[in-house]
Amino acid sequence: MADYNQDSITQDVLEAFGKTPDLRLRQLMSALVRHVHAFAREVDLKPEEWLAGMKFLEATGQISTDKRPEFILLSDTIGLSMMVVALAQARACGEPKGATEATEATVEGPFYWAGAPELALGADIAEGVLGEPTLYMGRVTDVRGEPLAGALLDVWSGDGNGKYDVQLSSEPTMGARGRFHTDAQGRYWFWSIRPAYYPIPDDGPVGEMMRATDRSIFRPGHIHLQVSAPGHVTLTTQLFVGGSPYIDADAVFGKRDSLVVDFETHAPGRAVDGREMRVPYHSASFDVRLAPVPA
Repeated sequence: MADYNQDSITQDVLEAFGKTPDLRLRQLMSALVRHVHAFAREVDLKPEEWLAGMKFLEATGQISTDKRPEFILLSDTIGLSMMVVALAQARACGEPKGATEATEATVEGPFYWAGAPELALGADIAEGVLGEPTLYMGRVTDVRGEPLAGALLDVWSGDGNGKYDVQLSSEPTMGARGRFHTDAQGRYWFWSIRPAYYPIPDDGPVGEMMRATDRSIFRPGHIHLQVSAPGHVTLTTQLFVGGSPYIDADAVFGKRDSLVVDFETHAPGRAVDGREMRVPYHSASFDVRLAPVPA
């Protein structure tokens, strides 16, 4: 029988996984074992702490549903989701060190829903949605600044209270959601609302963790974009409202300085797209750069 002690058990476990036929799975499991064992040694993990951790994971699984993915929320709040996003963008752009001139990617979040309607440029995706009207505009280009005609923008956000349509009804109403194609000059423009900051779900194990570690549960106001064009790497990102509460304390670490946008406030009148506005409104301008698919 193997002498399982803290000096030998790691190697014994690694050898047990050493015959895994799938080489990638073998790599993943071996690295996981090494790092988990190193963590236990570093903190001198006690049995009651290990058991509390197992119960935490058990509770995370029990509360999870297709509309409440608590494990993804856990990954988000420890920064793992953003790490995976950064690695994926670097890999997709052929830049192993992470350097890219494309717009920075960030987390998709749990509220994306496929099937948003395709709308004409200038349409309002927030009709009937609570919030302050906002005109979004900009261009989609390649990394050299050349316009990408016909690029697709799939857009979604919460309302003025930070609530997404899937949180307000059992099925998405497609409120504050839409899909747009850029014009011949790569331009896009559409109306929605100025998104509000909001708390992540905190009535489960992740919320308990956030309180125990004295962390904020809020995300700054943001709107989601998924942008694609033939021959280019699809980008999932967010535009953050400059000056939003919690702009420097995003609970899921998704905020990037390059994605913070100033929202200009306007008096009632004719907007730059020709729409007559009877109430005050905002505008936000942002150009999206897509990287080419590596040869």
